[in-house]
Amino acid sequence: MNTKQLTLMALLVAVGAALYLVIPGYGEGMKPDFMLTMMIIGILLFPDVRSVFLLGATTGVLSGIFTSFPGGFIPNIIDKPITAFVVYAVILLLKKTVNHLAVSTAITCAGTILSGSIFLLVAIYVMGATVPFGLLFVTVVLPTVAMNGIVFFIIYPIIKGLLKRTSFKTALSN
Repeated sequence: MNTKQLTLMALLVAVGAALYLVIPGYGEGMKPDFMLTMMIIGILLFPDVRSVFLLGATTGVLSGIFTSFPGGFIPNIIDKPITAFVVYAVILLLKKTVNHLAVSTAITCAGTILSGSIFLLVAIYVMGATVPFGLLFVTVVLPTVAMNGIVFFIIYPIIKGLLKRTSFKTALSN
């Protein structure tokens, strides 16, 4: 991992944080989590354990700090690293097809479902939040899946195009 990689990962997390902050909350204070989309883009660009750990931990802490969900700090810190490593494992399993936009978009949507489910389960069972899982899953997680899929589908090709014009080394340049 070099300074250029760290800088690009920091920029991705910063863009995700900015998007997270400007999007209004809904459904019991929940927000669509665009930091998750940026984390998955970072994992696609830098599929190695150290980068995945760094992206998962950083995204979890920042999402926890910025969350509008009551008691949402701990669930964010737990769900982001788990989601990061599961997405990383899926990327490794599908490494021959992961460069296709449809496959990487599907991975993003599946990662969003996983992240939202872990977040809600931790909030309910560990933090003792009195919120209905099914209702929040349908009203918050599923719309977030759609939004993250659309945002990923638009942003990822732009990032790929920009990186191909540079001499920057990512998983896309191999």
